[in-house]
Amino acid sequence: MLKEFDPNQIEDLEGARQAIIRILNVVEELSSENKRLREEVQALRDENNRLKGEQGRPEVKAKKDKSKRDHSSEKERRQGKGWGKGSKLDKIKIDREEVLKVESADLPEDVEFKGYEAVVVQDIQIKTDNIRFLKEKYYSPSNQKTYLASLPEGYQGQFGPGLRSLVISLYYASGMTEPKIKEFLENFGLQISAGQISNFLIKDNEDWHQEKAAIYQAGLSSSDWQHIDDTATRVDGENQHCHILCNPLYTAYFTRPRKDRLTVIGVLQDTAELQFLLNEQTNLCLAQFGLPQWVQAQIQTWPQGKILSQSQVAQWVSQDLSRLNEQQQARVFEAAALSAYYQQSTTPIVSLLISDDAPQFRSITQEHALCWVHEGRHYKKMSPYLDYHRTLLEDFQSDFWTFYHQLLAYQTNPSADLATQLTLEFDTLFSRVTGFEALDKRIAKTKAKKEQLLLVLRYPHLPLHNNPAELGARQRVRKRDISFGPRTQDGLAAWDTFMTLAATAKKLGVSFFAYVHDRVAGIYALPSLAQLITQQSLPTHSIS
Repeated sequence: MLKEFDPNQIEDLEGARQAIIRILNVVEELSSENKRLREEVQALRDENNRLKGEQGRPEVKAKKDKSKRDHSSEKERRQGKGWGKGSKLDKIKIDREEVLKVESADLPEDVEFKGYEAVVVQDIQIKTDNIRFLKEKYYSPSNQKTYLASLPEGYQGQFGPGLRSLVISLYYASGMTEPKIKEFLENFGLQISAGQISNFLIKDNEDWHQEKAAIYQAGLSSSDWQHIDDTATRVDGENQHCHILCNPLYTAYFTRPRKDRLTVIGVLQDTAELQFLLNEQTNLCLAQFGLPQWVQAQIQTWPQGKILSQSQVAQWVSQDLSRLNEQQQARVFEAAALSAYYQQSTTPIVSLLISDDAPQFRSITQEHALCWVHEGRHYKKMSPYLDYHRTLLEDFQSDFWTFYHQLLAYQTNPSADLATQLTLEFDTLFSRVTGFEALDKRIAKTKAKKEQLLLVLRYPHLPLHNNPAELGARQRVRKRDISFGPRTQDGLAAWDTFMTLAATAKKLGVSFFAYVHDRVAGIYALPSLAQLITQQSLPTHSIS
């Protein structure tokens, strides 16, 4: 930056100012580079020590200002929203009522009865309900057959529906580990093995998997926009990825080996195996992905208009498109998978995704909205060395969140004139040049996302952030931290299914334990979660 700088060329105050700005940016750049190199050198030293059988430098976290390390933007996002503790009495179920009398010896002679003063006290009883069933037994000599009474619905083996429901709730909704659940139950005199607890959690769950599938279908139908995110997870010690789709009525989890765009399309397809189709839609996708014309012409010679498997497409790609690099070949698979997704009618089609700006979420739906909170996090992560640059950053962040709250106000009372005004304000704000190069580059990147960030001006009911999906991902992270990860495919399916049920029940205001017990005991008095989602469908929009 300063290689061709000549101080003798400074002839006026403005020239001196520009020279100082350039020098400050060099200082900032060198400070950032120095910090990165010091961290890299320390990491190499630690690795070298470990290779020699020694220990690396201990990680001792110093006491620092938490605000400088916290990348959350909740304070800015919730600006102006006060917190108040509301009464919960109307939500408390009264199980019994007891009249408390005043000792008559304490009362004077002229006392007058004034009624009752109600005080609600919450308590709980945890006790066993062990039953010795005496099953009638008959034998028919003529038929040489024994007739034995059956156990009531929900009772299997040596355990009843209450215990099974509690184990599932503690593990999937309360985040307890299997050993802790065993310890908890044994404290109340229950005799149960670790293997039996594991069986409750992961075996014979086909009905639950069907409930999850119904929740997902109902969730997709409940709105034509969806939140989406993913997070790393472990399956039998291997790295995989958990994909989260949700809206205010449901949350669904899908764990897959990869997190690329093809995997996201597969989750949206919701089929046992990924499906592919070649048609005009494929050509449009290929053109959007920037593939050469000869590729489109070659693909048109392949079978058109019929559902294909991944192995079939892979064979043709290896034969006819071997000249393409790996990324270009991936675009061919994605275009064919998207064609199959938009052609089918069994799974509701999502026309708009709300996500962060990860590349795997792009070019899947007709519209793509980006998260303002995630965008603000990029600025929150910046750590300028100079006070001058720090002031510039803080001033811009203040204007950033002021504009965000203007968008929130627009959602309450939208109009075409206000949309035009906010568009102009966006252009002004994100065309700002501060002289702090790192900040200016970040501002320019935000401006490049204008269409995705301002979709709310066309669809005012859209959320401005992707927090629901991130909160769903956080639940998986907490579960992963506590229980590491499933070790079998049965366990993996159970994790996805029961976490979907627990998260959705919470959003719908349904007790997860009560719901599980209703199903396990074979009562079916509660409506399904999918039915509740359908009854509460969200506003939708038409893509223009």
